[in-house]
Amino acid sequence: MTLERIGAPVRLKDGTEVPLVPAVAVGKTLYISGQLGFDSSGSLVAGIEEQTRACLRNLTAVLESAGSSVDQLAKLTVWLVNKEDFALFNRVYTDFFQGVYPARSTVCSELMVPGALIEIDAIAALP
Repeated sequence: MTLERIGAPVRLKDGTEVPLVPAVAVGKTLYISGQLGFDSSGSLVAGIEEQTRACLRNLTAVLESAGSSVDQLAKLTVWLVNKEDFALFNRVYTDFFQGVYPARSTVCSELMVPGALIEIDAIAALP
């Protein structure tokens, strides 16, 4: 089976290249790298709710760049830095998915990017 790398390696705001691509397609399955709460300028937005919205927007952009969509999401893994943010995260998540949820795991863990409160990776179907 052929692997197709989707997108170019990620660059941080300071120009540092991160050794990953946004997604990899294997057959009809899309594996999406962890998305953080960056805005379009490459800056982390403030607060768990805004970072969750940004993660979901960034995830949607990767899906669309690969020819897929949110309704094709099969599984998400969510990392939260603060256990106390779980309820606020769930509120934004619920609004985003409107009751049509993918499978999901959510854990509390330290993240590698200073200031990041959440990271979401995903597996989706390709049309």
